Amino acid sequence: MVRIGLVIYGSLETISGGYLYDRVLVAHLREQGDHVEVISQCWKHYTGHLIQNFDRDVYQHLLHADYDVLLQDELNHSSLVLMNRRLRGRVAYPIVSIVHHLRCSEARPVWQNVGYRAVEQRYLRGVDGFVFNSQTTRAAVEKLTGPGRPSVVAHPAGDRFTVDLTDAGIVHRAAEQPLRVLFVGNLIERKGLHILIEALSRLPAGTADLTIVGNQASDRAYTARIHALIARYGLESTVRLAGTLSDSELAGEMRRSHVLAVPSSYEGFGIVYLEGMGFGLPGIASTAGAAGEIIADGTTGFLAAPGDVSALVSHLTRLAADRSLLIKMSRAARRRFEAHPTWAESTAAIRAFLQGMALPHQERPIP
Repeated sequence: MVRIGLVIYGSLETISGGYLYDRVLVAHLREQGDHVEVISQCWKHYTGHLIQNFDRDVYQHLLHADYDVLLQDELNHSSLVLMNRRLRGRVAYPIVSIVHHLRCSEARPVWQNVGYRAVEQRYLRGVDGFVFNSQTTRAAVEKLTGPGRPSVVAHPAGDRFTVDLTDAGIVHRAAEQPLRVLFVGNLIERKGLHILIEALSRLPAGTADLTIVGNQASDRAYTARIHALIARYGLESTVRLAGTLSDSELAGEMRRSHVLAVPSSYEGFGIVYLEGMGFGLPGIASTAGAAGEIIADGTTGFLAAPGDVSALVSHLTRLAADRSLLIKMSRAARRRFEAHPTWAESTAAIRAFLQGMALPHQERPIP
């Protein structure tokens, strides 16, 4: 048995790819007999998170905890960057960060990312090891820390759904009109929904419709912007906002759709692309981040530069007009899904890594 702490913000049940990764990992560890304690910090604005470094209750809890390993979601970096320094040398357990993607990798004004990068770099240099969700994330971290720290790359999986789609089903679905496009993601600017709606507005009427699945409360101002765009382009009969769905409801949407389009400005991995491939959905994503580790451009989907509306128009037009291409790409997407590691395989790799970090830690000098 390994005794593990995990620091996150809010609830482990929060809907996002990163929280799904953490949630599946915790479930696996507990199933293997490990003891996992989840330490929840409150959501605040970035400055408020920095102040959390001086939270006496959390510090005292971590100082006296009897862990073999302390896991931290890198999302919490701003709340832990100084606290970890205070813990250094006073605790016996190693600190391992689960890195989904870096805040400073997201698209925003350069001056903002300079500040975020400085904080993240200090945080990353203060931990003992890493769990990465992609090679892209690993490379981004090593640019800030240099190589050498223990790590494991454990890709997320897409097998949480039961898929009963046959090849005949793929062929039958592809013949149906219009092209059914699915977007899955919280309604935040980084996910690029506004770019997708702009592209949809440029297609001839009746070419495609769009279903949007995702939390509309994540960024209310952005959600209002999406509603305004739909109204501006007269797409009310073409675009459906489905809100947050259960797993079975989401599986139903994937089963009936033709293509998954989430043109994010950056993704550390993009679990949803892989989940869509399980249902034979070619993915449309951006070239920024790790989507290219999942989607082979022109084979299992398409990649476009962030914000490139014209490219999205071209890709959607092509799939809508050439249903034999849609079938070919759907089959390729399904094969890509089948070749990918399962959640069981990925979480087992993480557990083995954590066991290796815990056992020899007492023998390693504190850097």
